[in-house]
Amino acid sequence: MSVSMPRKLPLHVVKEVTRHGKIVFYFRIGKGDRIRLPGIPGSKEFKKAYQAALLGQRIAHVETTTIARSLQWLVQQYMESAEWSGLSVATRKQRGLFYRQVIDASGKVDCRAVTKADVQNAMERRKSTPALANNFKKSLSALFKWGLDHSHVSVDPTAGVKRLKTLNTDGFPIWTLEDINNFTKRWPLGTRERLAFELIVASGLRRSDAVRAGRQHLTDDVLKIKTQKTNTQVTVEFSPRVLDLIEQTQTGDFAFIVGKKGLPLTKESFGNWFRDTCRAAGVEKSAHGLRKFSATLAAEAGATSHQLMAQFGWVNVKQAEVYTKGADRALLGKASSRLVEEQIRTKLSPHLVSGEGNMTKNPLKSNG
Repeated sequence: MSVSMPRKLPLHVVKEVTRHGKIVFYFRIGKGDRIRLPGIPGSKEFKKAYQAALLGQRIAHVETTTIARSLQWLVQQYMESAEWSGLSVATRKQRGLFYRQVIDASGKVDCRAVTKADVQNAMERRKSTPALANNFKKSLSALFKWGLDHSHVSVDPTAGVKRLKTLNTDGFPIWTLEDINNFTKRWPLGTRERLAFELIVASGLRRSDAVRAGRQHLTDDVLKIKTQKTNTQVTVEFSPRVLDLIEQTQTGDFAFIVGKKGLPLTKESFGNWFRDTCRAAGVEKSAHGLRKFSATLAAEAGATSHQLMAQFGWVNVKQAEVYTKGADRALLGKASSRLVEEQIRTKLSPHLVSGEGNMTKNPLKSNG
């Protein structure tokens, strides 16, 4: 029986015609490796190879059959869903790595037989890296919630499993004014290093977006770009100073930040290059710490949570509140101290000036 080819190709799949007129299909995520897929979309061999490519497995090692209702089967169904397609590339990549671990360890296990204790044991095995363990649980929760919604399982075994406690850390250290001073002294206006620094401070872009930002995203003084991580549009207004800096610095045709040869950078190569740039200035910080500095400046200037979300590309208000709450507490503390000072002036000043209230007799001192 012939297999009809679907009109719309699966995610990350492209169709090509060879010089001999043969139609072939390739799988590729971003600038990753091109993987030749056997058969045609809709066929069993194509589906197996496609699922393997999504999971980062070698196609040659894919089993020819998948046990119905197994964990591997559930992952495959989820990865063919509209919900999976709607996730960001970064999220699919992270979850795909976790699901590959699950399949390698327990792929043939019936997904309906997985229990809460199984998930807890998996978390326990990952307790040395609590943040990673929590992301693992989050990925499993998404898988089983989807399975529950589509009647593939009757119970979500991740429900009620507690997250592991993580160290109370702010993550990447934020830049200080001393760091800013050291960096700007080392890298003057007109250098590519200074432009990268200025763009991140002014825009707060993640490195994955900073390397893509270019003139095609700029209209007059407004930069609009969809973030790679959350697929949300951020809008930033550049000052005349930043616009002038762009004009006097070497840039590319489609990217402001480029390498020595004028070619765009990947987020990884940019991260390494910017780290070396910081070290040359005596700054032991990162591009992400500079983004946090930008968010802190905005919050301390009175930006609301939703204003921060619009600029920094956050889709969850909790992330913005990390900065607004800290800024609000500082501002409220200052405002409260001013109220105290006002009360001192109106209620206590007469006493303080006359000495009443602070010149009482020492009860321990005898009159004699």
